[in-house]
Amino acid sequence: MDDEILYAVDDGIGTITLNRPQARNALTFAMYERVAAICADPAAHGAPRVLIITGAGDRAFAAGTDIAQFRSFASPQDALDYEEKIERVLAAIECCPIPLVAAIAGAVTGGGASIACACDIRIATASARFGFPIARTLGNCLSMANYARLAALLGPARVKDIVFTARLIEAEEGQRIGLYSEILADHAALMSRARELAETIAGHAPLTMRATKEALRRIVNASVPAEGGEDLVVMCYDSADFREGMEAFLGKRPPQWQGR
Repeated sequence: MDDEILYAVDDGIGTITLNRPQARNALTFAMYERVAAICADPAAHGAPRVLIITGAGDRAFAAGTDIAQFRSFASPQDALDYEEKIERVLAAIECCPIPLVAAIAGAVTGGGASIACACDIRIATASARFGFPIARTLGNCLSMANYARLAALLGPARVKDIVFTARLIEAEEGQRIGLYSEILADHAALMSRARELAETIAGHAPLTMRATKEALRRIVNASVPAEGGEDLVVMCYDSADFREGMEAFLGKRPPQWQGR
């Protein structure tokens, strides 16, 4: 629905709000597409100089993809198409010609964590909890490009730690490892600081921002191997374990993994 993404531009600052607080701002496919459209062409969306991405309320930035949408998957191609879609959204964020600030409160997991990591700067409240708990929920995996993005930001060893343990990183640790540049006391302070930071950035040379973003994107992309990892995506998404994980998650019960 149109109100699941709120978007406004005020004095050169655009704010994208993921607006499904009743579902901890879990993203539908339509929400992903709307975010991508704004980031891919900000000039056609009010021409902001900086974008802020945040979640409605203080419980979550975004708790990943709405799991119910996976029930329609019927073939390996569905899994490949999904990861291609998500990567296209993340690429639109990374390639956006203007800076993006992620203002994070509460849960920032799965697809929501991927969006936050594709932004240029992340600030958070003390309640922020970041991670990819897929090893204990769905039993799926990320795309090769997304693993490369995370490894560039956090380091390969830390990505393995986060994914293997399925733990959520608390705000203080997130700042210590470079995930967040600042920690704010509460949601009101978060949004005030996000605005202040966006205004500072908006006053600086746009071409410096654009060149820096693109240079760093190219450096990260150079680390992505030519072999795209499609076999890994199919192995996970086309498995009995993925179906079990999805139904267990929706049924609010522990999954029974079989490794197949």
